[in-house]
Amino acid sequence: MNLGDFVTLQRGFDLPEAERRSGRIPVVSSSGIFFHHDTIGARGPGVVTGRYGTIGKVFFINEDYWPLNTTLFVKDFHGNDPLFVSYFLKTIDFSSCSDKSSVPGVNRNDLHSLPIRAPPLPTQHAIARILGSLDDKIELNSKINETLEAMARAIFQSWFVDFDPVRAKAGGRDTGLPPEVAALFPDGFEEVDGREVPRGWEVGTIGESTAIVGGSTPSTTNASFWENGTHPFATPKDLAGLSTPILLDTEKKITDLGVDKISSRILPLGTILLSSRAPIGYIAITSIPVSINQGFIGIICDKILPNYYLLSWVGENLPAIIDRANGTTFLEISKSNFKPMEVIIPSTEVLIKFVQQVGPLYAQIGNSEQQSRMLAQIRDALLPKLMSGKILVSELRSEKICLGENPS
Repeated sequence: MNLGDFVTLQRGFDLPEAERRSGRIPVVSSSGIFFHHDTIGARGPGVVTGRYGTIGKVFFINEDYWPLNTTLFVKDFHGNDPLFVSYFLKTIDFSSCSDKSSVPGVNRNDLHSLPIRAPPLPTQHAIARILGSLDDKIELNSKINETLEAMARAIFQSWFVDFDPVRAKAGGRDTGLPPEVAALFPDGFEEVDGREVPRGWEVGTIGESTAIVGGSTPSTTNASFWENGTHPFATPKDLAGLSTPILLDTEKKITDLGVDKISSRILPLGTILLSSRAPIGYIAITSIPVSINQGFIGIICDKILPNYYLLSWVGENLPAIIDRANGTTFLEISKSNFKPMEVIIPSTEVLIKFVQQVGPLYAQIGNSEQQSRMLAQIRDALLPKLMSGKILVSELRSEKICLGENPS
């Protein structure tokens, strides 16, 4: 059949900024949900894809929604499984229906005329269940990671920004911490370099307390720096797409000769990366040895301050970091402007206890993210083969691949 016999696509609706009102209805653009409105444009479940600007992305929306005018949405599923339709459309070559304008766009009528092969409804349900269970587990991992990261930030905020344990002890109140942890905190404050800090703690600079390094890019025209490279090479783009503040891999790899062209060479595991320009503020901790380009400040935590403390410190002080940036073409925070920033240095005992508290949280985040990446690879490998019939649902069952709610 033609795609237009399978589903009916329709252009989304205009929503001028002056008519936007805050609500619970997701507004879906060609790049996904970007705000919530108070009026329903289409009933869920729905499937939306980019019509103009960003094309090729497909979004499944469980609830009622508003498809924006930069999208096409499925107006009529013609009795087909909506979730299956969302996966099926991901296999369509939208670029073949481009309207050839300077800005990417697709012609709905051309899409409707594409010849397709679609399985019967029972097979659609089975395929949607297989792929959907993988995405459900990925989404669950994401929610768990958000909670774990929020817990780590909350501990840092309480101990090192609000000084809750110190204030509680100073006021004769219970800290809410186990006695052996509470005993590590002082019971009052003192002035150090013009600022109030917990008694016995110090104030230093980030440059004195860590090793600050930069990076560079080996010549991209010299193949000996890049071909068959094995060493991860990070750019801010690698951090832009992260769902967690843990760098597990990089898009580009460089050779030994490429590494030799970078003064900071290979940074150790646990280095904190901060994008220093265009834009400032991508933050991650490395779980791999990595080299970096000129768009980063690298913070090697080889002195008293541990990397998990610095990871939270950079996030907490990001507005102050940006305030130190300058530049004509784009803002950039230089190492010379970054190094003098003040940082509170707690006692060694408190820092050790902090790492013991948050280290397992970040370890679990990293493990969950690794699992989600593996599940996404399985889903992406299965998708075209299930849709084309090269792999049948019955074959997956015969191989005892988990089709339940929690695929391994």
